[in-house]
Amino acid sequence: MTQWLFPPRAVPSLPITGGDRRFPVRRILCVGQNYAAHAREMGSDPDKQTPFFFSKPGDAIVADGQDPAYPSATDNLHYEAELVAAIGPTPDGGIGIVGWAVGCDLTRRDLQAEAKKAGRPWDAAKGFDQSAPCGAITLGALPHPAGAIGLSVNGETKQAGTLDDMILNPDRIVEAAGALWTLQPGDLIFTGTPSGVGPVRPGDRIVVTIDGLETLSFEIKP
Repeated sequence: MTQWLFPPRAVPSLPITGGDRRFPVRRILCVGQNYAAHAREMGSDPDKQTPFFFSKPGDAIVADGQDPAYPSATDNLHYEAELVAAIGPTPDGGIGIVGWAVGCDLTRRDLQAEAKKAGRPWDAAKGFDQSAPCGAITLGALPHPAGAIGLSVNGETKQAGTLDDMILNPDRIVEAAGALWTLQPGDLIFTGTPSGVGPVRPGDRIVVTIDGLETLSFEIKP
């Protein structure tokens, strides 16, 4: 019998719509600048864009109904509305997308800018505690592949786009990720954000919507 030095932490998980089952989260991969307008607002040329990824730890997940705290070491926390692809076993015995959710990639934008300038990794800017709020997972095909994606802060619309504005569609994102990692059940892939990213402060209420999926809503705590 294994004797632990200390009890292992519970596996992070997300609810699955339509029942009591939950999706155990293994890790989070995120594709950067996958909407042309957002690539431009971040100073990149979407016509010269190649897929690139960064990651967040699985325990960065914040399920809908939970409220992340404003992180330390930043004065410029940004929201990024995202479609999330959930990876699991497929009916044909393979591994692929089995469901979808609404996510929000929280970013320490000032730390990201410093890292970019110095040519350093983005880990502290992207992979911090409670940096990946995510709604319930809807299993099956994406209900509206060209549906609307949007985000509001305190009732004011900040991001508005459509999923077919993506440079790489979800299947191509999974293909690109699979060339770099062995994807496993429990992986989540955040697929990029439309333009309109911006700052939030403690007390702000963020609501993220994607047609056909469960809404994500949370408040930034002090």
